[in-house]
Amino acid sequence: MRLVLASNNAKKLAELRTLFAALPIELATQGSLGIAEAEEPHPTFLENALAKARHAARAAGAAAIADDSGLCVDALGGAPGVISAHYAAIAPTSGDREAHRREQDAANNRLLLERLQGTRDRRCAFVSTLVALRHADDPQPLVAFGRWPGTVLDAPRGAAGFGYDPLVFVPALGRSVAELAPEEKNAIGHRALAARDMLALMRTHWLP
Repeated sequence: MRLVLASNNAKKLAELRTLFAALPIELATQGSLGIAEAEEPHPTFLENALAKARHAARAAGAAAIADDSGLCVDALGGAPGVISAHYAAIAPTSGDREAHRREQDAANNRLLLERLQGTRDRRCAFVSTLVALRHADDPQPLVAFGRWPGTVLDAPRGAAGFGYDPLVFVPALGRSVAELAPEEKNAIGHRALAARDMLALMRTHWLP
């Protein structure tokens, strides 16, 4: 079964390919098919994930899956939330997409630390919402959620992962997310939790 991922994030693709390896699914990014990214104008992860999945499914004429995820910080009223990837808006300095993502990640982390300066409540959670559609007008989208709680550190720790991983500390493990091996993150992270539920839904409703 071919499934189009409504994202061009190489690291997100790698994570999801690992998580979906148990199913007979060929996962391809929309970018590899020449499909532009969808607009994400909505205030919730669910609405944006559905919009992205519909966009990719319609453009590809195939089944599609979208992940809308981010970091929600209690003291900031849930921010950065759905704008986590672009919390600190910066202009690209080159045509290298991955280089720009790294620059954006660093700017986002700096802004988050600035906004939390002097704040004692550092509780947060990584949140993931996965939506899968058999086709663009599928009336029965599959929806799965994952929530991974933690606390925001005062400074980055670790070199693995991406996004806010260096700033999110997992108390139960005594390490930041960026200090976890990929297989650890793929076993217990927010996207892993959502993917686990999505796998069960696909086995039940999509696969013979």
